Amino acid sequence: MDMTFVNKNTVLGILCFTLFTLFGTCFSRAFTANFVFGDSLVEVGNNNYIPSLSRANYVPNGIDFGRPTGRFTNGRTIVDIIGQELGFKTFTPPYLAPSTTGPVILRGINYASGSAGILNNTGKIFIARINMDAQIDNFANTRQDIITMIGLPSAIDLLRTSIFSITIGSNDFINNYFTPVLSDSGHRLIPPELFVGSMISRYRLQLTRLYNLGARRIVVVNVGPIGCIPYQRDSNPSLGNNCANSPNLMAQLFNSQLRGLLTELGARFQDSNFLYADAFHIVQDIVQNHASYGFENADSACCHIAGRYGGLFPCGPPSSVCVDRSKYVFWDSFHPSEAANSIIAGRLLNGDADDIWPINIRELERLN
Repeated sequence: MDMTFVNKNTVLGILCFTLFTLFGTCFSRAFTANFVFGDSLVEVGNNNYIPSLSRANYVPNGIDFGRPTGRFTNGRTIVDIIGQELGFKTFTPPYLAPSTTGPVILRGINYASGSAGILNNTGKIFIARINMDAQIDNFANTRQDIITMIGLPSAIDLLRTSIFSITIGSNDFINNYFTPVLSDSGHRLIPPELFVGSMISRYRLQLTRLYNLGARRIVVVNVGPIGCIPYQRDSNPSLGNNCANSPNLMAQLFNSQLRGLLTELGARFQDSNFLYADAFHIVQDIVQNHASYGFENADSACCHIAGRYGGLFPCGPPSSVCVDRSKYVFWDSFHPSEAANSIIAGRLLNGDADDIWPINIRELERLN
């Protein structure tokens, strides 16, 4: 056995080598670890540990998960489901949890934070949140901890064969651009093209930094049809049964430029894979054809307090909850139900180029 696989000068490096000897590898899956970045769509509890107004660690959130954990849904998130399908035996833990330390970090960490955005001023109404730049700072700390544990060569190899996913951008519109009274930049002041351009410019720097820190297998999820969420439907009662057009157009403007950005980065960093995950297309299909997926409701929140669509208030202890969560596309004002998350996850894992481009996650897995 080649002892250069690990840093023999560290105790944990020797432990890793012992596992390699016993089981054939320190990491038994095709992807060695799962690193997650993003917002409340994929958060698993980081905001529980900061003074944020954006939290989901209370009932009835998590009602089908077994308990509230900080996930903004009734059960598992998209990344929970994808992680399980990829063979990870435990859910990827939140970065700020006290138990996320030691050998646990070798399996990956979730850095996502509710109300987070690509831009640093996004979500400031919620006081504390961990925006994308800060999430990458946290990952840089993790990377150094991994190097300390197993040595630089093994750390580089671990990151090279890990999956990185980023699900962010919705809040830059919902809790920034479309809230001019609460934001430094509102749609009355900045043209859509300029605002989206600022997002793409910042995102380019962030994704480049992730690459420079060792990420090579990167799945980037675009912004979904945010005009169709219960919050937008209730905020625009004149729409009738229709989705709000302006937020969806903004999302599509961003998504078009995001795809171009990922093409640019893939050409620039040819030892990497940047996947464009088209959540807009997938969720729009689910909403428009919900009956074919087994859903009975595609416009209202299962967890609701007030509003025609239940979108006026966040899900919380005073809320009523629908009897059968599997029949609702949306859990609350903003977030999909676990049933919808399962469909989205399945299509990112196995979908064609209309769902995820240029290859799906299963195909990415086989490249390792």
